[in-house]
Amino acid sequence: MKRYGMMLLLWTGSYSKEDVHLIAHTKELGFDGVEIHLGSPDKIPVEETKQALKEYGMGVNFAVTLTDDANAVSEDAGIRKNGLAFFKKCIDVAYAVSGGGCGIGGVNYASWGYFTGTARTEQEWEWAVENFREAARYANDKGIMLAVEPVNRFETYFLNTAADSVKFCKDVGEPNVKVHLDTYHMIREEKNFRNAIVETGDYLGHFHACENERGIPGTGIVHWEEVYQALKDINYQGWITMESFVPDIKELARLCAIWRKHAPSADALAGDGLKNLKAFDKKIWG
Repeated sequence: MKRYGMMLLLWTGSYSKEDVHLIAHTKELGFDGVEIHLGSPDKIPVEETKQALKEYGMGVNFAVTLTDDANAVSEDAGIRKNGLAFFKKCIDVAYAVSGGGCGIGGVNYASWGYFTGTARTEQEWEWAVENFREAARYANDKGIMLAVEPVNRFETYFLNTAADSVKFCKDVGEPNVKVHLDTYHMIREEKNFRNAIVETGDYLGHFHACENERGIPGTGIVHWEEVYQALKDINYQGWITMESFVPDIKELARLCAIWRKHAPSADALAGDGLKNLKAFDKKIWG
């Protein structure tokens, strides 16, 4: 059985001291760890989070999404510099919480939701690779993996497919740079799950198990047996983390276009989804 995590954005739009109890709650639901979005790294309650993770025996990973004022593919060199500085600050916080051995995924290579109206350029690629390489070297010294997440065409124009993400990793050329795949995005951008996962191979460093409409995994049209078979074929040993959202978190629901309830509650989405994923895990892996 794999290690299963839950993205805490299911319950809170901005993780803070008041949300540390979610680590225990996630444990009660049967998860092995949590994923924390570092939207405001300065506000992360480092010591309280460390203590809760230790107390409940939970693992941790992180997500970073760049914004327009920290965009690694901006024409403005100052903004690109801001992006690198922000990423390094997030790496520092991740290290302070975890002590290393964790991963940072997400849209951490360009501003999430940023569009120029055209396909990416060679110059933008060079800027992103350069920034990411420096961030990766900084993270490697702290024992942290960085994983780039290809997302659907409505959220970025920069990395949409697994193949592009592998190429990005190769161009960065650092050993701690991997790919972060997410089935919610894959069902929109890949020809099939199996080829995308198998061709990513050893570059797969983090995995988000999400249903096609962000609902309870196992209740939609994602081909979970194909997904798990492909993960088995490459002997994937990393985290499988659920990332779903509910309309109760207003700002996050607006940003992620969650206009209706996909489960009776956030807890039902997490608990039932984990149960379904573990059933597929057991069927394929034994």
